[in-house]
Amino acid sequence: MTGLSTELVLMILAGVIVVSYLFSIISSFLKIPSVLLLLLAGILLRVFSEEWNLHFPEQLTELVGAIGLIMIVLEAGLDLKLSRDKVKLIRNSFFAAFFIFVLTLAGTSSALHYLLNEDIIKCLVYATPLSIMSSSIVIPSLHHLTETKKEFLVYEASFSDIIGILMFNYFISDEILTAAAIGGFFLNILIAIFLSLIFSFLLFMIITKTTLNVKFFLVFALLIILYEGGKMLALPSLLIILVFGLLMNNWHLVRVRRILNFFPKEKVEETTRLLHSLTAESSFLIRTFFFILFGFSIDVKLIASQEVILIGSVIVLILFIARFLYLRFFLKESVYPEVVFIPRGLVTVLLFYKIPSTFQLKNFNYGILFFVILVSSLIMMFGMIFYKKKKDEIVEEELLTITMVVVGFGLKK
Repeated sequence: MTGLSTELVLMILAGVIVVSYLFSIISSFLKIPSVLLLLLAGILLRVFSEEWNLHFPEQLTELVGAIGLIMIVLEAGLDLKLSRDKVKLIRNSFFAAFFIFVLTLAGTSSALHYLLNEDIIKCLVYATPLSIMSSSIVIPSLHHLTETKKEFLVYEASFSDIIGILMFNYFISDEILTAAAIGGFFLNILIAIFLSLIFSFLLFMIITKTTLNVKFFLVFALLIILYEGGKMLALPSLLIILVFGLLMNNWHLVRVRRILNFFPKEKVEETTRLLHSLTAESSFLIRTFFFILFGFSIDVKLIASQEVILIGSVIVLILFIARFLYLRFFLKESVYPEVVFIPRGLVTVLLFYKIPSTFQLKNFNYGILFFVILVSSLIMMFGMIFYKKKKDEIVEEELLTITMVVVGFGLKK
């Protein structure tokens, strides 16, 4: 930000927060995801700021994104209530996240292999981030849905993040087709679950037993350490954060008397309410700056390429068809508006930053990534604009036609 005074920088930062708040209000009326408005604002900022010579390092976007991911997953955990009557819902959302991910991964990697003539393993590495539903876009966009649909999509988005990150770490390992590699993969999951419970109770102790007033951001700092430490050890560290949030919001399910005596229910519930409030505020702030920065990093000239439009449209079509097929023929329940929730975002971008040089595709244009994120978010936006809460209203055929037209327009170009 060379050439800008400190006063102007502070005003710009404060102005971004005010604009994001206004976007949230607009989103609630127009059903346009606020994060999409932030993306577009970042793109416009890039266009109009060339004369200011503004440049943001790539590491800044990655840093803000990692913190945002932690906040979003924690917020999701603090939002979810577990009970016996929700076993079916959780099961359905997990299988939806898993099988839609697998279908999308197979289709996207095959498309990249065929269109770019690249090694299939490298294509799998690139297809993995593109196969992950964006919880950072989906979760803030659910306020118009019924509670059942909202819970299904929150669970699915959280599971999609975890499954995608697990598979990404697996594909970039030295070996993926050996018994040792597969055994190590499942061992890491078991270790992460075990550590999740241990660290969750340690964090509980910090929150409920300390007498200091400043403790919540200490917890956030410890969560960041756990997340980054888990990544270094190739563990699904997001699972630790999700379990911590779920435990805090579902303390009524704990039946062990010693634990209940050590952590009184009233104290935990009071702490959960305060933590939920702080997490929501922090998520809003971090999400605001991440999507502004990411929008700023998008070069519109890259998206205008004919190759980008062709490959990007094929990938978006795969995302939509994979989701439609599973929801329609396997889940056999409501398809709309769930089928339009195909946006890619924060996790996709973060994992693209983490692709090792040995796995990078020579012919991959990063405009494809930008195109997929923008178009998939637009499809969700239009789907939500036309969605109305009506009993047993399923309009998947009309929606499929609209999507085919949108993507077909890109293919023709």
